[in-house]
Amino acid sequence: MSADVNSNPLPLLRVRGIGKRYGDRVALHEASFDLWPGEVLAVVGESGSGKSTLLNAVAARSRPDHGSVLYQMRASGLRDVFALSEAERRLLARTDWGFVHQDAADGLRMDVSAGANVAERLMGLGERHYGRLRATAADWLQQVEIDPARIDDTPRTFSGGMRQRLQIARNLVTRPRLMFMDEPTSGLDVSVQARLLDLLRQLTRKMQLAAIVVTHDLAVARLLAHRMIVMQQGRVVEAGLTDQVLDDPQHPYTQLLVSSVLQP
Repeated sequence: MSADVNSNPLPLLRVRGIGKRYGDRVALHEASFDLWPGEVLAVVGESGSGKSTLLNAVAARSRPDHGSVLYQMRASGLRDVFALSEAERRLLARTDWGFVHQDAADGLRMDVSAGANVAERLMGLGERHYGRLRATAADWLQQVEIDPARIDDTPRTFSGGMRQRLQIARNLVTRPRLMFMDEPTSGLDVSVQARLLDLLRQLTRKMQLAAIVVTHDLAVARLLAHRMIVMQQGRVVEAGLTDQVLDDPQHPYTQLLVSSVLQP
């Protein structure tokens, strides 16, 4: 972990004891963690382990049955996300937070241009100058390695990897401090996946962007994350620095994951 990740004395995000049930099934049990400015946290585990339930609860897309999600607001300090008004949560989600979906089509407007996709969040904040919007969109396309000449093309004409890059640009244009990513490289070819991971690593470092990354791929966690938590059947069974957890796993489930994925 770089020395500057924890230089801020206050966490950006503080999650305490959140839980979620669906009928008789416990999908999430008493999850707690802190996330610091500029830190990337990976959430790993097999399908059905509770990763996405945790992500959606922390990102205020699904209200947990109990527990708290506190966020360090720019102007008002640490606030309970679920105590905010609906308007405050919407503003937070389209400014200081970003959400990258596994399927880019869920995070893009597929029938409008790439430039409009990127500029939309700025327009939501009141920017109306066409020239500035277009210039900013072109700049962000370039930053995510999409040819700015494709600014008027729709996402339907893009490859899977390019759609993910466009979704990232759409989220980062407002310079958020926290990004949620749900399996951002899943389903992509290995070479495309590698280039996208390299881009994400560069952007999180350059922007000092905090992120929570849900992934089933331990190699993704090792490449991107400072810390990781391991989930099994809705519970956090292990947590720590990424390299420590992967190189010296303590919980039997983590040991099984590591031995089955990282070792020949």
